[in-house]
Amino acid sequence: MSAIAVRPKPPVGPPPSEADLRKAALAYLARYAATEASLRRVLERRIERWLRATATASDAADEPQAQAAEAKRAARAVITRLAAEGLVNDATFAESKARGLFRAGRSRRAVAAHLSASGVDAATVHDVLHEHSGSELAAALVLARRRRIGPFRIGAPDRQAELAIMARAGFTHQITKQALEMERTEAEVLVAKLRR
Repeated sequence: MSAIAVRPKPPVGPPPSEADLRKAALAYLARYAATEASLRRVLERRIERWLRATATASDAADEPQAQAAEAKRAARAVITRLAAEGLVNDATFAESKARGLFRAGRSRRAVAAHLSASGVDAATVHDVLHEHSGSELAAALVLARRRRIGPFRIGAPDRQAELAIMARAGFTHQITKQALEMERTEAEVLVAKLRR
């Protein structure tokens, strides 16, 4: 039997510095739109990976913990600076994401849940939803067109199934009723306005 060669693990480097964290944050922001909370999660995961690698490489637990805590403080400082520079803006993120979700046929509830899960604060979510208050009917029509129900129906109507589709998507009964009873030409006009 031949012995399996085990490679020694490379030495673990120093904890991520503020410059390293800024570089990582800028690289992330170059690829993805992000909120302050989501960027904080990304940087903290990077620090946690370093901490796990350090824990497996050595037995000293106190010093790496202190270094990780210092790196997390540096990450918060980086995020604060990026927000002050305008590179991370939760309101802009929320506005852009809400517009895209409404265009995709999502309800106000679904948009609010998505924004909250992304780390946008409740006041910003409320403001963005207030700005898009007229978009929910058009979003319901986008869903109706995609699912071929309501004004975009091809076959015989199945009222219960159509109501269930809209309810599962998070639309209120009032919006659902308006969308399903609308004439096709009027519905297409509203959908076209939403796309602009």
